Amino acid sequence: MQGKGIIQFFIGVVTLACVYSISFTFVARSVEKDAAAYANGDMQKERAYLDSVADLTAFNLGFAKYTYQEAKEREIALGLDLKGGMNVTMEISLQELIRNLAGNPKDTNFDEALRNAEIRTKESQTDFVTLFGEEFKKLSPNVSFASFFATKDNVATINAQSSDAEVLDFLRAEANSAIDRSFNILRTRIDKFGVSAPNIQKQQGTNRILIELPGVTDEQRVRNLLQGSAKLEFWETYDNTEIFSLLENINATLASALKNQKATTTNAVADTTAVSTEQSQLAALTGGSTDSLSNDSAAVTQDAQNNPFFNVVQPSVGLDEGGQTVLRPGPVIGYVAQKDTALVNSYLQNPSVKSIIPSNVKLAWSVKVISKEDKRLELYALKPSTSDGQAALGGSVIADARADFDQQGNPQVFMMMNTEGARDWRRITAAASADPNNKKAIAIVLDNVVYSAPTVQDEIPSGNSSISGNFQIQDTQDLANVLKAGRLPAPAKIVEEAIIGPTLGQAAIDAGINSSVIGLIVVLVFMICYYNKAGIVANIAVLFNVFFIMGILASLGAVLTLPGIAGIVLTMGTAVDANVLIYERIREELRLGKSIRQALADGYKHAMPSILDSQITTFLVGLILFIFGSGPIAGFATTLMIGIISSLFTSIFISRIIFEWMLEKDWKISVSYPWSSHTFLGANYKFYKNRKISYTISTIAIVISLIFIFTKGFNLGVDFKGGRTYVADFENSVNLEEVRDYLNTSFGQETEVKTYGGNDKLRITTSYLVDETNDTADDEVLAKLNEGLSQVQNNPHEIVSSQKVGPTIANDIKTSAVYSMIFAIIGIGIYVLIRFRKWQYSLASAASLLHDAIILLGIFSIFDGILPFSLDMDQNFIAAILTVLGYSINDTVVVFDRMREYLNIPSNRKKDHGEIINEAINSTLSRTIITSLTVIFVIGVLFIFGGEVIRSFSFAILIGLFIGTYSSIFTAAPIVGDLTKDEEDEVKVVAEKAKVVKA
Repeated sequence: MQGKGIIQFFIGVVTLACVYSISFTFVARSVEKDAAAYANGDMQKERAYLDSVADLTAFNLGFAKYTYQEAKEREIALGLDLKGGMNVTMEISLQELIRNLAGNPKDTNFDEALRNAEIRTKESQTDFVTLFGEEFKKLSPNVSFASFFATKDNVATINAQSSDAEVLDFLRAEANSAIDRSFNILRTRIDKFGVSAPNIQKQQGTNRILIELPGVTDEQRVRNLLQGSAKLEFWETYDNTEIFSLLENINATLASALKNQKATTTNAVADTTAVSTEQSQLAALTGGSTDSLSNDSAAVTQDAQNNPFFNVVQPSVGLDEGGQTVLRPGPVIGYVAQKDTALVNSYLQNPSVKSIIPSNVKLAWSVKVISKEDKRLELYALKPSTSDGQAALGGSVIADARADFDQQGNPQVFMMMNTEGARDWRRITAAASADPNNKKAIAIVLDNVVYSAPTVQDEIPSGNSSISGNFQIQDTQDLANVLKAGRLPAPAKIVEEAIIGPTLGQAAIDAGINSSVIGLIVVLVFMICYYNKAGIVANIAVLFNVFFIMGILASLGAVLTLPGIAGIVLTMGTAVDANVLIYERIREELRLGKSIRQALADGYKHAMPSILDSQITTFLVGLILFIFGSGPIAGFATTLMIGIISSLFTSIFISRIIFEWMLEKDWKISVSYPWSSHTFLGANYKFYKNRKISYTISTIAIVISLIFIFTKGFNLGVDFKGGRTYVADFENSVNLEEVRDYLNTSFGQETEVKTYGGNDKLRITTSYLVDETNDTADDEVLAKLNEGLSQVQNNPHEIVSSQKVGPTIANDIKTSAVYSMIFAIIGIGIYVLIRFRKWQYSLASAASLLHDAIILLGIFSIFDGILPFSLDMDQNFIAAILTVLGYSINDTVVVFDRMREYLNIPSNRKKDHGEIINEAINSTLSRTIITSLTVIFVIGVLFIFGGEVIRSFSFAILIGLFIGTYSSIFTAAPIVGDLTKDEEDEVKVVAEKAKVVKA
């Protein structure tokens, strides 16, 4: 074996590197085990222990020392499905960005074009800017874009003479810049959030950012952190005494307007549920609910009809020295119960009320309720300081911010301004404190809600100030984090969300470990039982393969997910494929009378083309999955590709070095037992002769599949159609139909309810409010879900995981799935064409893959609702079907390689083409069956023990393996024969005609 020394050195280096990378995981787990033992179940005590040792040396290598925190950062990170946590996809609102770039124009066609473009994005792959341009030109064909975007802020790029194309290019550039800036801001916020092994990545070609936060438990805190745009402003305020007359006017005007409506008071109030998106968002920020519009108006009293506004808004009043009720001075103008904020918002949006509110008055809510006992929010009246209605000072002047404490020990945020900000802040505070008898308050407003409004006692010359309020330490840490990270250039909203509870994550870990161990044992036992001592060598290579995979994952900082574990289990089965190819070839060489040394050398040599072709085609599938997949699917693809490279290395080099060592020791090497040495030996099945039978069987299967696909269709998963999915864990078994009836009544529409591993756990999918992705809609859906589930008598439940997918992202996922399928088949077809240099091989492989895909799709359509587990069409299924195509072509190219080898033998050129093809299929039959069996064994283990999360995934691969093995033997090779035969017949006809002409 040439270069053995270099290979041994390389194996040693890789082994040491993997040991080094994996060791951090053991060190971190050891410290955490000590913490758990110390805390004895007290999670707060355990966290305190880990915090105390975070900076202490936990790993001393002599040449380098690592603290627990550093070891934790280098350990093998567990994904959400194994650790629990939160996965969100943020979408940057390009609609708001374009509106801001145009200076918020009051143009109905402009607004309608933005709305229409937003609607079209749900079904189109065209970028938002192009869609907006098309929609606007439909409504205003003679109006130039420059008339909107040639503002003083854009003067460096756009002027009044700029063409529409130039403006659209400018908008695209700004959109890309906004996405990049948002990515950096969100990454900074997350890095300071303290999550172990967070993952954030841009989804190329879209305005979306994927964020994975393993281990987080406070989902609402994460939503607030990510979705806050950090628009910080400093506003002057009106005193309560200045604004009360306006409140009285609002109350009287509203009472008159409501009385003049023809509908009853109840219906009139109910109509206010049609709150705009902006109002709904404000209600969510202040903790209000749109439900209050109908609930609180059900029992309207006569007094409420005469004073509708003051019925829910309590003026800010107090008692003077004489006990008389007087207006309390200060910036707070009223108090409103948290549940009534949406109702007040609707009152303020009443056309009659809006007409009497001056343009220089802006009403805003406080960020939090007064206390846990007093569930009221404060209402403030802000005073614009500029002619265009803007705040006195913007948040861009903040140079730094940190969490701090005031003199009483209460949490606050301390801010430092830049030079320009300090100068303006000095001017503003000087004006506010100028009158010693009437000092003014300055409201600190973040994302349109008031965090604090301190009364300015004196001029502040330093530019330093603080934000105080009803804060917890965590609140001030998050607020300082957001302010330091900066303001998002456009609002960001969560359009896809998955939450997995830690209990479900632990169950997934147990299932993953069980399936991995059992799958490994099955492969090891089978190889020893079938290949004797050579099987032991293959097993050593498999163990090295698993070790290398884990080491590479750790060194790359990759996140291990449940599909990733499935990829490792799958790699165990396929890792033996190269060994099987080599061993089968060695057995052939031995039967030719060669010595074991020569048989080993020739076996490795002749098996190499088949090994490379089969593994490269599977690697292509993994690459396509990685490009088009996201989250767990990308994790599966990463593990699969690493596993393929690692298995090639271990099978070709490590096993060969072991054999060479055994030869040097004069050990007896055997590649079979007497009972297994003649498996399929001399097989002469008439595959090619009987091809019409197999063609008929395949045609019937394809026709039946197509009938079901186009009539029954598929049960689309939530990531293909949008909506929300929850997993509910009950204390006892439940009646599926009973729960479905309860939920149908609660949601007012059909709800999909399926068991999830057992009768005490249900998977619930609903399309209720599918087009709404804001927090208010999330809360409403969850409330209706719990309303329906709570009707199950004496059986408490817990929501252990949830997933949300907006319609736009669902369309994109579905489109990516279609593209991945198409590119996989085309890519493999091109590779086969390049490798075999005949279009017949390429066309046959493509036809075989299409055959496998259609039948597998048909099986999922036929048995959906019949089998006792989910057969949803989702991203996991697409990953499974592409994996099946990869292993199908793996088998196919092995047969093709043998066909090509036989056709190049001079003595075979006079044989019938079909006879040669039949010999090629029969000679590789042992390898095809053995490889398929090993993979089927491990996938069977995955199907049984892998858990409910990937049951449909493993089922698809399991069934696909049978279909792929069948197509490799019965359809792909015979099709090549028929296509080549037609070509040969044409050559013969041409030759005969030439003879006739010559004669």
